[in-house]
Amino acid sequence: MSMLTPPGMGGQYRITGDKYPRMRRPRRRGRLAFAVLASVAALGLIGWGTLQLIDVFTGGGEKDSAAGTKADCRTKAQTAAQVVALPRPGDITVNVYNATPRGGLAKDTAAELKKRGFRIGHVGNATKEFDKKVKGTGVLLGPASALNSSLPVLATQLAGAERRTDVAHKGADVDLIIGDGFKNLTARPAADRALTTLAKAGQAPATPKKKHC
Repeated sequence: MSMLTPPGMGGQYRITGDKYPRMRRPRRRGRLAFAVLASVAALGLIGWGTLQLIDVFTGGGEKDSAAGTKADCRTKAQTAAQVVALPRPGDITVNVYNATPRGGLAKDTAAELKKRGFRIGHVGNATKEFDKKVKGTGVLLGPASALNSSLPVLATQLAGAERRTDVAHKGADVDLIIGDGFKNLTARPAADRALTTLAKAGQAPATPKKKHC
């Protein structure tokens, strides 16, 4: 036994020269782990590339774009459908008040409006706020919700009337307050034409072109 042989070791570990044997770890396991990791990475890249190819050939992006376009078209259609149709005369209740010194105007005007299809509410003299203070043909007064609905319809019956809204005005009724410049309601044929034109403008909003959808 050589002087360099560690105690208790012999046989194949006997050192006969002046060098120790090299104790190396097996390289097989390291190579196997590296091969597994490389395979997983390769499979991941292949899967990602496959998904990209599928999107290209099936037009995945185009579907999203088409879906967005259809959604926009539906929104436009819904917006057009939400346009509130103007009320008919029979759906409007009118209170007629006389703000002039001439008697009987409120009663006669209310009777004529009734013949034209309007509902009639209160008939009488105007309040102090308007009595003898309306210089024009009249004032059409209603709630804020009537500004683009009932008031335009009633205005077809009295040309030149001023339209006003009042937050304190209760209910859906509208008031026709006769002023000093009042002579008669607009002649019925002219009023009917104005009503027809107004109804067409209010009920027939522009329709989006189909080619954009």
